[in-house]
Amino acid sequence: MASVALLLPLVSAGPSATAERPDSGTLQQEFTAAAERHRVPSSVLLGVSYLQSRWDAHRGAPSVSGGYGPMHLTDARTALAEAPHHADGTEDARGDTSRPPKTGEEAGKRAVRAAAPPAGTTFPARLRTLDRAAALTGLPARALRENPAANIEGGAALLAAAQRELKRPPSPDPADWYAAVARFSGADDAATATAYADDVYAVIRKGERRTTDSGQRVALRAEPGVAPDRAEVARLGLRRAAGSAPGSTECPRTVACEWVPAPYEEFGDGDYGNHDKADRPASQSVRYIVIHDTEGSWDTTLKLIKDPTYVSWHYTLRSSDGHIAQHVAGRDVAWHAGNWYVNSKSIGLEHEGFLAAPDAWYTEAMYRTSARLVRYLAQRYGIPLDRRHIIGHDNVPGTTAASIPGMHTDPGPYWDWAHYFELLGKPFEAPGHAGPRKAAPAVVTIRPDYPAHKPPYTGCEKAGQACAPHGSGAVRLHTAPDENAPLVKDIGLRPGGGDSTTDVNDLGARASTGQSYAVAGRRGDWTAIWYLGQKAWFHDPRSAPTTVASRARVLTPRAGLAEVPVYGRAYPEAAAYPPDVPVQTVSPLPYKLLAGQRYVVGDRGPGEYLYAPTFDIARHRVVRGEELYYEIQFGHRIAYVKAADVEVRSAGR
Repeated sequence: MASVALLLPLVSAGPSATAERPDSGTLQQEFTAAAERHRVPSSVLLGVSYLQSRWDAHRGAPSVSGGYGPMHLTDARTALAEAPHHADGTEDARGDTSRPPKTGEEAGKRAVRAAAPPAGTTFPARLRTLDRAAALTGLPARALRENPAANIEGGAALLAAAQRELKRPPSPDPADWYAAVARFSGADDAATATAYADDVYAVIRKGERRTTDSGQRVALRAEPGVAPDRAEVARLGLRRAAGSAPGSTECPRTVACEWVPAPYEEFGDGDYGNHDKADRPASQSVRYIVIHDTEGSWDTTLKLIKDPTYVSWHYTLRSSDGHIAQHVAGRDVAWHAGNWYVNSKSIGLEHEGFLAAPDAWYTEAMYRTSARLVRYLAQRYGIPLDRRHIIGHDNVPGTTAASIPGMHTDPGPYWDWAHYFELLGKPFEAPGHAGPRKAAPAVVTIRPDYPAHKPPYTGCEKAGQACAPHGSGAVRLHTAPDENAPLVKDIGLRPGGGDSTTDVNDLGARASTGQSYAVAGRRGDWTAIWYLGQKAWFHDPRSAPTTVASRARVLTPRAGLAEVPVYGRAYPEAAAYPPDVPVQTVSPLPYKLLAGQRYVVGDRGPGEYLYAPTFDIARHRVVRGEELYYEIQFGHRIAYVKAADVEVRSAGR
């Protein structure tokens, strides 16, 4: 306590005006000093912090689960009280007109708004570790939230306390701290605590180094020989997660996963919810994994999934420790994407978080377990690991012109797609990426430097109000190679011809990391791409490019056609429908693919429609046509064109 008292004057006042740019080695020294004071191996302290925050401080802003600073000390009451109350989109999550939307669907799962917790609310221990750290160190809660040195001190104190409570000595051997690390996770079940500790020790064995969001260089030297006793988790006396036995969930063995079923129930005048029974992939292929954020807390999200009058998704991932709950079997169709064609061919993953709270950041623990789950699902269903198949909810197209303005925009510009695909083992790199770019490529993949790339956004808390500066994986698109040129327009989003804006939910002039586009021009430090039927320019200097060169096939209108229609779903031609299934209109969107323009090609396949209007699955049908479609990266969202309307060629031709 005496050494902590010496630290108090330095941290209790919160960050100073110069706290954003500390000396490059300061944070490393703070980890070392805190580890020595609390007799915690520095590798353990650094490993835990990396798994929580990748050593970032986020300027004292809370994560989506109310965690602060490099150690992710949780103070849920404060974080939720300050969170913006946000909901976006008005889509019918099922996205199918064969059954009229009912009250629960019409509202959509994003209609539930975050709210400050009522007085007297008791949060679980995993969401109030900051209070415990304050009691152990004597440091003020504000300092633990806002000052990285205090935050690291608090994390070290919590690890040391966990080791004492387990009646284990403060050993200098990192292997002896496995159970204490598992306890630090805050998980209330053994599988999640074990998975968390395994991840920390994987970081320790491999080693890591990076520059943090405040410009700090931090390194963890690899210790490949560290071999803890994983059975030590039994000392914590944690419960076994419901449905966590092998075979009860569809998850990889390397994550903690439990079964929290969504109800398939009939109610009211033949209405039912909240998903459809199917037989995928035998009945239909699964081609997409859709990334969502919950726009609500873990507890709220799990309450909603249990409501048969509500909508559904396949999995929810918890921010604090990466724990996974599965709700709908992969063979069945969840109502999550607002486009029935995409729903019938996808699996939906909800991540605890809020799109428009840019500093409500996603933890490394959640990114890692999500990536493991996606790799597992991709292998299980044969889904390519690229951004034409691993898509955000914000990449799902509207099915008709009228539905476009109401489509959702999560997970938004602050989801770190570059880091996510690195964890998937598919980083966005140019073919033969060593060395500078020698010539203008025919196709580029968007890839700005996420931490350094901070385009201005508005509307995170109030319309028109500037959002806090934050790393982003999206680039903004202009009508000319000039920052002052107007943004490109999205006639589907604004049928009256209104201008695109910098609002955090406005996708009209935005391209995101991992998306690939055909190059339409190059002028100085600017690149133009074909986007929504027009040239769209963005800043892409050769000295600090926001793209990487790509190899991909592209398509263009067939010779003799001045333009071809673009669709939001790939439904069969009328002749393919049997007499007992109503023909579904294949209505074009208000965009045109014009002669001379090129767009990157995704899947090619026949039109399909899953007819599922009733609770009785005996009436369900999969209609498959002869008409072939191509998926394309058309704007921020994907789209479809008929194969008969276009010709496909290599990008260089």
